[in-house]
Amino acid sequence: MLLQNYSQSLLEAGTDEAGRGCIAGPVTAAAVILPQGFLNEEINDSKKITSKIRYKLREIIEEKALTYRVTHLHEDTIEELNILHASIKAMTLSVEALDPKPEFLIIDGNRFTPIPSLPHQCIVKGDMKYLSLAAASILAKTYRDDYMDMIHEEFPMYNWKKNKGYPTKEHREAIAKYGPCKYHRMSFKLLPDQLKLEL
Repeated sequence: MLLQNYSQSLLEAGTDEAGRGCIAGPVTAAAVILPQGFLNEEINDSKKITSKIRYKLREIIEEKALTYRVTHLHEDTIEELNILHASIKAMTLSVEALDPKPEFLIIDGNRFTPIPSLPHQCIVKGDMKYLSLAAASILAKTYRDDYMDMIHEEFPMYNWKKNKGYPTKEHREAIAKYGPCKYHRMSFKLLPDQLKLEL
């Protein structure tokens, strides 16, 4: 069972993101405040549970949470800010949209830009330690997967339904064959050096 709270605050939010390592699609962040006493033995880091369980838990999280928000930041913003700053901005926007407002914030990872008047703590691998961070990771992952499934219909040749925009061998072979599209992050290394791409 993961821990309920890092701080003593009644309204402690957790925030996490999904999609930082992808070469296509948005970076997606979620922020969640769970109620005092909330317990669920299945909730864990989204990477450690199956897709079926993630979606089942998303329903429970959305039903039980005091508040939650999810934010997509797209390729143009990622290119403008870089992926680290886009990830932090997506988390910040999700946190700032919470209602009620949190009194304390925990962030999965080791980098964050402080939000004025909101104390916070970064926690490395926090989504394996705290319920709100694991819940945020599940929301971020499932909503991003839904988005990638949607744009897969527009560009099925990249098979985003399967790879979700990560740089798999199949995904890179499709880029080499068809070229990149509007959802690719052009500042990222889309292909290994041995595969040349004419732009």
